Amino acid sequence: MQFPPISRRRLFQAAGVAAASSAGVGFAAGAAQAADTPGVRYVNPLIQQRADPHIWRHTDGYYYFTASVPAYDRIIMRRATTLQGLATAAEATIWTKHASGEMGAHIWAPEIHHVNGKWYIYFAAGRTDDVWAIRMYVLENASANPMSGTWTEKGRIVTPRDSFSLDATTFTQGSTRFLCWAQSDPELGSGTSLYLAAMTNPWTITGTPVRISKPTLAWETIGHKVNEGPAVIARNGRIFMTFSASATDANYAVGLLTASSGANLLSASSWTKNSQPVLRSSDATSQYGPGHNCWTVSEDGQSDILVYHARPYKAISGDPLYDPNRHTRIQKVYWRSDGTPDFGIPVAAGATPYRFALHGQAGAYLNHYDYRVRAGTSVAMLADSQFRIVPGRTGSGTVSLESANFPGRYLRHRNYELWVEADDGSAVFKADASFHQRDGLADAAAESFESYNFPGRFIRASGGLANILPATTAQERSAATFRLT
Repeated sequence: MQFPPISRRRLFQAAGVAAASSAGVGFAAGAAQAADTPGVRYVNPLIQQRADPHIWRHTDGYYYFTASVPAYDRIIMRRATTLQGLATAAEATIWTKHASGEMGAHIWAPEIHHVNGKWYIYFAAGRTDDVWAIRMYVLENASANPMSGTWTEKGRIVTPRDSFSLDATTFTQGSTRFLCWAQSDPELGSGTSLYLAAMTNPWTITGTPVRISKPTLAWETIGHKVNEGPAVIARNGRIFMTFSASATDANYAVGLLTASSGANLLSASSWTKNSQPVLRSSDATSQYGPGHNCWTVSEDGQSDILVYHARPYKAISGDPLYDPNRHTRIQKVYWRSDGTPDFGIPVAAGATPYRFALHGQAGAYLNHYDYRVRAGTSVAMLADSQFRIVPGRTGSGTVSLESANFPGRYLRHRNYELWVEADDGSAVFKADASFHQRDGLADAAAESFESYNFPGRFIRASGGLANILPATTAQERSAATFRLT
């Protein structure tokens, strides 16, 4: 068959496979990690023209959302009981920039946290007389619902070096609360490194800040030397800190730092940096400059969700900082058997994909390599094993399975073999690429997929491949049953 020009090596690079050294992820409430947590489905972009997104899932059952707005003049907030619900939730302005002086320009990257019974928003701002005099500030609200009540300005977070600083985030290790942020680094000339310090209260640091990451790698220094936007998740005995690097155009990418959960976090040597980004632009899915992420969890509390922004195009006119179309996006993060996170690629616009886990076979999935559909544990990269369930090419209540890393290509059968191919517009293709989604033949809580034009034949694992075959015996029914993860 004729393959498209995009190379698999390029897709490896796009997926950050080379970054699979020491890794991990940060502090988000909930989400006990299992080998295959239940599948989740969202629609991207979640919220348009909202950059630097931050979502906090609270014990009151709501997700609280805030982000930078294109005008950089205010702090907004939404809340909803589901992540997808944030897309249509009413948005309120809870704070507006000052008319003069401090906090009067470039209102950037607000984060909302609940600490010791009160709400706090961390954000960066410049001055009306010097918009680049960016510093970190804190707001406090004692109300149960942070979209009501009064936000009190707690003032600027004072650092030993009074210089350009932004992107504050806070987390705990044991009984110690930390603040991590990006700040200008004299060793860089121009650029920011990541610093970490303990806190005495939610707006005050103590001790001497420690630089835990400096932009030195090639992918961190494109356009600008930048480490910024830290976000922390603790999983599997490790603390994982994602961060963003390079200019805010298509070169913007997500990196990863890792420390042992019992390590002295205020020792720079406790942190290991992946040599390559874990999430970067994807020509395949037309998503560019993914970054400035945070972490949350799915509604059932079982899946870790990456929240980030990206643009749906590469070319930008003028300074990318003022291009308004960085959209909030969400997608599931998977965990490898070694306990490290697998981010995959920034998924295409529309419904998020699933993995199709083989019934009764741990770590085995439908996947494709050289466009042949396979079934097993040897998966080259996450996106090879992700497919979107979309309306069937034939309609008639059917579904089609679209490749995550080759949007526009679908599972179709030829001579009963399953391939990932582009729709050629023919009636034959549409029928070959359409299936009836059934309750799992071996487990009603799972799924099976019956061929539209060959009733009685199902997508079934067989000898490491996937074909459409009858499923009459118990073993065959099991091989034709998949858990969506």
